[in-house]
Amino acid sequence: MTTVVAQGTFDILHPGHVHYLEAAAGMGDELHVIVARRENVTHKEQPILSNRQRRDMVAALDAVDEARVGHPEDFFVPIREIDPDVIALGYDQHHDEEELAAALAEAGLDCRVERASGREEVREDELLSTGKIIDRICEERC
Repeated sequence: MTTVVAQGTFDILHPGHVHYLEAAAGMGDELHVIVARRENVTHKEQPILSNRQRRDMVAALDAVDEARVGHPEDFFVPIREIDPDVIALGYDQHHDEEELAAALAEAGLDCRVERASGREEVREDELLSTGKIIDRICEERC
């Protein structure tokens, strides 16, 4: 059985998230998702929704076998617990595949890193980014 791990912030789920997680699920037999803790998100604005709410929403998706909130201090703790065969990155995630693979190897974790494709807009009015959704809400309701 091939175990896959996907990870992300998942603030305000949208079709891009669903595409990423379905693509990640297609890389193996079982998909585990690690939802970034709000306090650990430093590469962009912190999520609006709570850790638990984001985890619960991700867990509700058909493609996901298990979802959990990340460790408060060490990214590798849940990776060690899950012991995946594949780490699936989203097409636009900031991680560098080679650097991540090297860090995993250095930590003694034997798994490959793959990047999912991006989702094409199906309709002109489709929003595939949490930031764009928030911007639209602010434009129309603030």
